[in-house]
Amino acid sequence: IAAAALGLIIANSPISDRYFDFLALGFTVENGIFYLQLTVLKIINYGLMTIFFFVVGLEIKRELTSGHLSSIRTAIMPFLGAVGGMLIPAAIYLLIAGREAPSGWGVPVATDIALAVGLLGMMGTAVVPPLRTFLLGLAVIDDIGAILIIAFIYSTGVEVSWFLFSTLAVIAIVAIKKLGVTNTSAYVVVGALLWYGLYRSGVHATLAGVILGLLTPNQPKVNPDLHDEVDGSVSVIEWLEAKLHPWSSFVIVPIFAFANTGVVITSSSLESALNSPVAWGIFAGLVLGKPLGIVLALVLAKKSNVGDYPAGAGVGQIAATGSAAGIGFTVAIFIANLAFDEKALQDTAVLAVIVASVVSGLISWILFTTLSSKQKKRK
Repeated sequence: IAAAALGLIIANSPISDRYFDFLALGFTVENGIFYLQLTVLKIINYGLMTIFFFVVGLEIKRELTSGHLSSIRTAIMPFLGAVGGMLIPAAIYLLIAGREAPSGWGVPVATDIALAVGLLGMMGTAVVPPLRTFLLGLAVIDDIGAILIIAFIYSTGVEVSWFLFSTLAVIAIVAIKKLGVTNTSAYVVVGALLWYGLYRSGVHATLAGVILGLLTPNQPKVNPDLHDEVDGSVSVIEWLEAKLHPWSSFVIVPIFAFANTGVVITSSSLESALNSPVAWGIFAGLVLGKPLGIVLALVLAKKSNVGDYPAGAGVGQIAATGSAAGIGFTVAIFIANLAFDEKALQDTAVLAVIVASVVSGLISWILFTTLSSKQKKRK
């Protein structure tokens, strides 16, 4: 949040030209079949964010194999909540902005897992523990949905030859894993080839991180330098998460926020945003659509007796959790920059995501605080 605020401040300061010129600095490497054209901003969005999505892939794999999504009974409620929390925001966006910019429907479907779960953690006893588990599962499934949207909706025209090259890289990773290769360098080299193949194919290169995360084996790590007090065993996934999560959360995401929230705010740009169906579609999708979709999905699932409903949580707390899921931020901003070609629309969308995320967080906090106070008075 601080990095995003700093990006906004500098973009609207006397040194804004230096900020934008630095992000636009680029280079091109062309040597026969090898071709790479990047700017500082693309290095952040294509390179560093690959590590972010690798950590996301690791989290998804862990939850699916040994976590909150490892059985159908525990996964069904977060799954239904995530589906409702993606479909309703997308529908609301299309109702408001579908005629002007239908490509933006993917922006309000995203949830920032770190900020959403972090908010519930800050609320302490005001949140019943099953809701934290539910939101974590929902956010993971939401991430899967966002990844699929990036892969199939916002990737450019696919170059078949380079896509086949990427497929061969995936097969190579599976093969060396089957052969029992544990040398990290081997996976880094083949992973780099996968990244380059996706970059040249038109499929967004950051998906290489997700693929690598999902292919990582959830098995005990040999001679780890960490100790798990719960079961005494550290898996390869847990080891990698412990090593990379601090870098992802405290270095990569802040750099991404700093570089991508630099929107020039003037009276005319604010007026344009206030009159923009795109801005209102994103805002309404995140602030209203997320909690509405999640509440509707869970109410219907509870009546149908499907899955494990979060124990001790009423409709109000589910709505508050839905508002926390409305904090789109990192992934929503990422999708916003893919959804629109025009810089003005990108800036409008990013501004809408920031405002909607702040408002969603505040609504969640107010709801949880109010409901907790009422519950204490009853006691």
